[in-house]
Amino acid sequence: MESKPQAPIRAVVFDAYGTLFDVYSIGVLAEQLFPGKGDALTRMWRERQIDYTRLRTLSNRYEPFDVVTRDALRWTADALQVALSTEAEQALMQRYAQLSAHADALEVLRALKGMGMRLAILTNGTPAMLKALVEHAGMGGVFERVLSVDTVRQYKTAAAAYQLAPDAFGLPAKQMLFVSSNGWDACGATWFGYTTIWINRSGLPAERLGVSPDATGKSLQEVVRFLTGRT
Repeated sequence: MESKPQAPIRAVVFDAYGTLFDVYSIGVLAEQLFPGKGDALTRMWRERQIDYTRLRTLSNRYEPFDVVTRDALRWTADALQVALSTEAEQALMQRYAQLSAHADALEVLRALKGMGMRLAILTNGTPAMLKALVEHAGMGGVFERVLSVDTVRQYKTAAAAYQLAPDAFGLPAKQMLFVSSNGWDACGATWFGYTTIWINRSGLPAERLGVSPDATGKSLQEVVRFLTGRT
């Protein structure tokens, strides 16, 4: 674990999907709907969802994240050759709006607030999706700002997306700790100029992009340790 960051950190900015909220918690429902294919559907759906955000941003063909998510689900069902009924699709989309928070999320958020940190979410989800997630997780009132790339109509890792937090807080990116469980997102935020920490829960190899986050940990508890300088 890294020592205390060099720049004074005055705010902590969290990615939502995968970082605070478990995108694979939808797998239980997926398995019930499609026995034997729930895990594959969950993982392929997530991969295609992210692929579509990148393609749309690169091609300047923005669609909101709920549309992208639904399109990715339909593609995945086709790829796995499962019959996605209207009812099954709606059930999965509804469950996506109520993803489970990671077990350590609320405790860490409260600890950071106790340290006087300003907190934000900055993520690809639409404002309506984020409102549902935060309320379902009992996180209402925790965040000073909940920032959606829908404002700029570009997905991460576009610079315009990452600029939302510096603009919202009136702080330079280096004085904000950007937290993501997605290695590509942590790298993108590092390129942009944030102080960064990658929460590598799955033990994945580091991205081969010529850039590294300022710190890496296995759980959100590492955020508190990083900020307090503990090893």
